[in-house]
Amino acid sequence: MPRPLVVGNGKLLINFDDRLRMRDLFYPYVGQLNHVGGHYCKLGIWVQGRFSWLDEDGWERRLGYRDESLVTDVTARHEKLGLSLCIADGVHQRDPIYLKQVRVRNHFAETREVRLFFHHDFSLNETEVGDTSVYDPLLHTVYHYKRNVYIMVNGRTAENGIFQYSVGIKRFNYAEGTWRDAEDGLLEGNTIAQGSVDSTVSFRLVLEPLAEQTLYYWMCVGDTYPAVKELNQYVLDSGADRLLSRVDVYWRRWVNKEEQSFADLPPEVIRLYKQSLLIIQTQIDQHGAILAANDSDILQYNRDHYSYMWPRDGALVASAMVRAGYGGTVAPFFRFCRDALTEDGYLLHKYNPDGSVGSSWHPFVRDGEYQLPIQEDETALVLHALWEMYRCSKQIEFCQRLYPTLVRPAARFLLSHLHPEWHLPLPSYDLWEERRGIFTFTSATVYAGLKAAARFAQLFGDDHRFQRYDEGAERVRAAMLQHLYDPDLGRFLRGGYLRSDGKLEKDETVDSSLYGLFALGVMPADDPRVVSTMEAVRRSLRVDTPVGGIARYQGDPYFRKAHDAARVPGNPWIICTLWVADWEIAKAQSLEELGEAKKRLDWVVRHAMESGVLSEQLDPYTGEPVSVAPLTWSHATFVATVLRYVDKANELKQKRER
Repeated sequence: MPRPLVVGNGKLLINFDDRLRMRDLFYPYVGQLNHVGGHYCKLGIWVQGRFSWLDEDGWERRLGYRDESLVTDVTARHEKLGLSLCIADGVHQRDPIYLKQVRVRNHFAETREVRLFFHHDFSLNETEVGDTSVYDPLLHTVYHYKRNVYIMVNGRTAENGIFQYSVGIKRFNYAEGTWRDAEDGLLEGNTIAQGSVDSTVSFRLVLEPLAEQTLYYWMCVGDTYPAVKELNQYVLDSGADRLLSRVDVYWRRWVNKEEQSFADLPPEVIRLYKQSLLIIQTQIDQHGAILAANDSDILQYNRDHYSYMWPRDGALVASAMVRAGYGGTVAPFFRFCRDALTEDGYLLHKYNPDGSVGSSWHPFVRDGEYQLPIQEDETALVLHALWEMYRCSKQIEFCQRLYPTLVRPAARFLLSHLHPEWHLPLPSYDLWEERRGIFTFTSATVYAGLKAAARFAQLFGDDHRFQRYDEGAERVRAAMLQHLYDPDLGRFLRGGYLRSDGKLEKDETVDSSLYGLFALGVMPADDPRVVSTMEAVRRSLRVDTPVGGIARYQGDPYFRKAHDAARVPGNPWIICTLWVADWEIAKAQSLEELGEAKKRLDWVVRHAMESGVLSEQLDPYTGEPVSVAPLTWSHATFVATVLRYVDKANELKQKRER
């Protein structure tokens, strides 16, 4: 199930599902140590002897964010109960504090007592073993703890704090949990439990006819009891209402810090552009890891997740953020990559947010022979992104510090990992992580990475290395034209596979990643060979259903929903659809020719979730999200495509006016 609402600050990330249940709570790293782990922390209502959890049928829910903000804007209405809730969630922009405002409105013409119940199903450090939940009578709070993780919950109505509480055992020895205790409207007040535990707290409101009241609830997360105690006192002293208002103001200022033209793009595209910047920010850990996604429901399918830093995803996200003016947000990513670089100068498959090596399915041995278990594009794209960082921000001191520790070792590896005769990159896994060979996209990234290294060498007066890197890049480019362009097909190959006789077995599959030819500077977008290749992508990967969009490649099996390969070559992906838009933008010679790309941006807006969250892919028949959401790469690609569109529109407008 996708996560339509995410709030975070680089050290605390919280995700909600479409029934307003908290499903993930990551701390102290974004994407590492999920203290909810896909279970449910939920909100319930008792009124006049009737009880309902917000995830039950009967509630009409609308999920979204406040404009230009990381504070949610959620409504839930229950006609039979005669109640509606307006909910605003946010994470403090600096401290690990989650804040929630709930405005409860009485739609009946009578005075009624209403009780709200907040249930907490934590598994600290991703296991229920050894947890403790306890009521603190001195602070009048409830907190959970284990070793170095403490989570304290509290709240206030206009007049009072927590009304009732209970802590207990869950999912063990026939105990369901304190959520069941809540359903009669009363909590028994048990004060401590250990092992597999949960907790519930309640707040009491008395609502006049057709009137509303507001309560605030908060959650403080830290490494020690004194830390969460201090945060709780900070909220009490400052006022939860003021803190949530400051969160709202901060993100509005953050997302509008750069003056940005949007040409003729409609308000819906501009809104999603800004929402994408904000959502991307929630997926970036303060120590530098840019996480692919943090939707734990994917565990049901893979027994693994997307909460890793793939250097490729991270580099492309960083490039988009740099172009949008947020180089400071992604600068730690490059230091992360510097620290992760192996002694031979390459980056591995993926990494945990704390910098340790992530899980992998790439073997060291194949057919009895040693091989590097890498996707070479991941190393090359980091260099390309770092040059984008310099080009857009001119942070020469930052880049100079990374030149000897990241740029040179990585460039040395890229040069050493070329086929001695063909001058193409030696086999590695493709960007889809499925096959090992020599690919056009990987080759394009190596070209771009070496060009970036050459520019850095020139910038820093390192003439000898400039020549080596630049000549290496040009050899790769020439080799791509010689070996990866097929004159019989009239387009580029996806790539090929080294046979035992030393020859290259062609892979003629049409693959959306061929966009890298122009996007990474190997060839101009209007070169006839690029045009024929991208026209094949646009034609062969079009999803011929009312949903539309562009698939990854012909016959894509990942989460496949259709078996009519002629009409549906694969599920439509957000990024692949936008790559075609990028080509349409790059080759446009008039404002009118930008029309197709603009339609693709509109397509993305139409297929975003109600909250503005973008998934990885879509069901080709229903348009529903498939796989994880939000996918950071999808949001970053939307940002990058919007910026390319605006730049090209402004350029063409100036030409027309001359």
